[in-house]
Amino acid sequence: MINVAVNLGRCVIAAAFMFVLLLLCDRATAEQAGGEGGQIWVEAVGEAAGSDYDPPKEVMERARADAKRRALEEAVGTFVRSHTLVSNAQLAEEFTFARVRGRIERVSTISEERDRNDPNLYRVRLKALVRPLYPEEDKSLHIRVDLGKNTFRSGEEIRIHYQVDSDCYIYIFSIAADNSVTLLFPNSLLPDNFVRANIGQVFPPKGAAIKLQAISLPRFADRPSQERIKVIATRVPEIILHGFQEGIFRVYDAASTGLVGDLARKLSQIDPADWGEAVRLYTIAPAESK
Repeated sequence: MINVAVNLGRCVIAAAFMFVLLLLCDRATAEQAGGEGGQIWVEAVGEAAGSDYDPPKEVMERARADAKRRALEEAVGTFVRSHTLVSNAQLAEEFTFARVRGRIERVSTISEERDRNDPNLYRVRLKALVRPLYPEEDKSLHIRVDLGKNTFRSGEEIRIHYQVDSDCYIYIFSIAADNSVTLLFPNSLLPDNFVRANIGQVFPPKGAAIKLQAISLPRFADRPSQERIKVIATRVPEIILHGFQEGIFRVYDAASTGLVGDLARKLSQIDPADWGEAVRLYTIAPAESK
């Protein structure tokens, strides 16, 4: 794990997580089609308001377009929910599912009607077959992360070097060998996580009252253990991540699902080109015998 020392004292962050995959139940409006590519049928209702001077056919078409838009939104939400994990340790994995968008393959109209109380309000109910689309990775925001080497002795200092190809906001996570997760940056001492493009950055920054050390957990004291640094960058500011504060950092216990849930929902609402992620594995070797 990473041991964090500050000039006011030392704080050791540890929490236990398990990899548990839970497929959430689809809403009643979505049924699995069982087709290739994970496509699903989604039922949606669209509305459009016209006037006494608007052609009914044109207003009904606007209602149909609104129903299609709602069907896509529901389908994308289902794609994301069906891949959401109940464990915060999923942060160690790729958030590929949060990039998913959708394309309507087929539409079946269920009903078209004018509102009984408002004849200028048109309503369309339809059923759409939606296929998930995964954008190309080269269209996302790119991050380069380097730790200087792949293996650290227990007690050795760690510095995280990173660079992004666009002005953005950075989130740095530490995933320990026991799958505990700590949000290293931003934190209460360094809350400003905005960085400029194509400028090398380092965490902790020079002069900061924070020091990172590689520390073997007790059960790995006599053998190497593998850990991860996860960096997420987004052009959207203030992605609020819920969790409890322990010292200067935000941490997540085994019972909490807030971290992955928050990230999945918020990243899925951002254009795939406006965020990116990178992960670096490293090994902590036992301290050398004296």
